[in-house]
Amino acid sequence: MSNPLVHAFFVGRAAAEIVSEKLENALTDALSELGKFDAEAREQLRQFTEQVTERAEREMEVSTVGRSTTEIVPQSSQPADLQATIDDMRAEIALLRAELQRYRSNSL
Repeated sequence: MSNPLVHAFFVGRAAAEIVSEKLENALTDALSELGKFDAEAREQLRQFTEQVTERAEREMEVSTVGRSTTEIVPQSSQPADLQATIDDMRAEIALLRAELQRYRSNSL
């Protein structure tokens, strides 16, 4: 290239294209990170609400287990499977033991 003006034009054009590409890549990366952050925040919020719900249900079960559960149930609505009833009672006993242990350890 013999003309310095033409050479300066092409150098300026190349510089503008490169700057444009770099800006485009930076913007794309920033939007990608923002999308990833949003997805992670939503997932953490979902997990948090799930944990809160589980804990609330567990606490509700614990508080209802402490109440008297001896109620008369008609024979027709009683479960037919005796083993399932025994398993449920064992689970309630284990839950009560765990709560009693937690109460004892907190009161010391």
